[in-house]
Amino acid sequence: MNIINKIESEQLKQDVAEFNVGDTVKVHCRVIEGGKERIQIFAGLVIARGGSGVNAAFTVRKISYGEGVERVFPLHTPRIAKIEVTNKGKVRRAKLHYLRERVGKRALLVKSATDPSPILFSKAPRPNFRAGCFVFRFPVARVRANFPPCAFLFQS
Repeated sequence: MNIINKIESEQLKQDVAEFNVGDTVKVHCRVIEGGKERIQIFAGLVIARGGSGVNAAFTVRKISYGEGVERVFPLHTPRIAKIEVTNKGKVRRAKLHYLRERVGKRALLVKSATDPSPILFSKAPRPNFRAGCFVFRFPVARVRANFPPCAFLFQS
């Protein structure tokens, strides 16, 4: 083991919480104002993780008064008192930078990993060919009341 790796291994925190991209976390930051030290909580969604070893960092995004705020935290800094995971998220991306363009409630919308009722279909809905149009056999949420079932397909 060379000298640099030995020094870096001494600087690593041992009690780091397990979290991933898509999780909602509360980061307890130590803030020093004057001579006093206090804990300030930054709660938001983890949109990125990067680096390894001492250089590991993560990005947390929250919406504050309608404005998006992102903050990058080094993982092994002594300025972080603790990281508390409030909700596990299920995402299919390593970076969630596409959330920056979203507005309103959709800006922090991530599927929950602990959702007890996922929508499962045993098999795909079978099409019903009737009068030359394509209609599914399950009920549709939005139906146009003034038109027959397939009239909207033939409108110009």
